[in-house]
Amino acid sequence: MSQGTPQGGELHKFIFEGLPVRGVLVRLTGAWTDILARRAQSGGYPAPVRQLLGEMTAAAALMQAGIKFNGSLILQMQGDGPVALAVAEAQPDLSLRATAQITGEIPENARLEALLNLDGRGRCAITLDPKDRQPGQQAYQGVVPLHGDRGEPLQNLSEVLEHYMLQSEQLDTRLVLAADDHVAAGLLIQRLPIEGEGNLGGRSNEDEIGLNEAFNRIAHFAATLTQEELLTLDTPTILHRLFWEEELRLFEPMTPRFACTCSRERVGRMLVSLGREEVESVLAEQGQVEVTCEFCGQRQTFDPVDAAELFLSAAAHAPGSSTVQ
Repeated sequence: MSQGTPQGGELHKFIFEGLPVRGVLVRLTGAWTDILARRAQSGGYPAPVRQLLGEMTAAAALMQAGIKFNGSLILQMQGDGPVALAVAEAQPDLSLRATAQITGEIPENARLEALLNLDGRGRCAITLDPKDRQPGQQAYQGVVPLHGDRGEPLQNLSEVLEHYMLQSEQLDTRLVLAADDHVAAGLLIQRLPIEGEGNLGGRSNEDEIGLNEAFNRIAHFAATLTQEELLTLDTPTILHRLFWEEELRLFEPMTPRFACTCSRERVGRMLVSLGREEVESVLAEQGQVEVTCEFCGQRQTFDPVDAAELFLSAAAHAPGSSTVQ
């Protein structure tokens, strides 16, 4: 960590002056090690899963920083390998959390195909969930398979997300991602959408795919960044080393941090949704209902009195119910 780096990490947005290209660079330090420390209490993750989850967390931060959206961005990988599910979530203030569910043995040095896409059924989903949903409003979700246009399995998360951005937004994107047990980091370079007169007369973003010389040049520079450099060098050094011939405008840096959105109230609503019969069955067998958050490890315990209060409160607030004063 460079001197002066915030404890949770840092995220820098920048543009290339006079060119239709933008960039974001994130280095997660404390925000990432906090996530790993929470999971370590219950055994931790194998090394290939730690790397994947770290890259996902960095990527979620990069994508959240690049959109104007008041809600959570959820990056989810699901498949038919020993990793059943991996999730990274970023809030607008760059509070982050991540988790993975492992159902089989993880091969040493396993890459994306071996972790999630053994039989070609792996998927990557990006969900944008508004904080203040209007009645009837649904979260937006885009889904892509974990293979390329020719059906070849993709081995790196960066390739999957570049493919996603090309399909969903028709925007050229170059991503470099890396993670170890101390740092999760990423660099995103993206061609900006056509604006103003460029959009008149039927010209669209698709017309520029793969053809913008400025983006192609800068993306080529970005691709020379190694994972080791991304993990060990500070932001000024990386940007100077890659783009010393370009004129950059950097914006005020943001500070990512670990934070979980779980609460006793949310767990209570989940138990109510399961139904009284299901909850009472667990109470009869175990004497209490204990729910542990997959993201932060916090435990919420409900005894029979707590459970009864949950269902009484839910009945009192149900549509059509009346309360005796």
